[in-house]
Amino acid sequence: MYHKAPHGKQVAKIHLFGVKYADVIMRNNLSVKEIVSVSGINPSYATEVSKGIKLSEFVIPRDLTT
Repeated sequence: MYHKAPHGKQVAKIHLFGVKYADVIMRNNLSVKEIVSVSGINPSYATEVSKGIKLSEFVIPRDLTT
């Protein structure tokens, strides 16, 4: 999601990743830091994934195909 995102929307796409996969991440007790590390993006983005996971309780994405 990050690498395909238009310039200026990368962080929003990281949040969307957290929203989209929150259930899987939480159900399987996965480490957000490990997910970000394996992805190859800057480790500081773990905070942004965590924000997306928290947002998943309150939002419904309009389009998850991108």
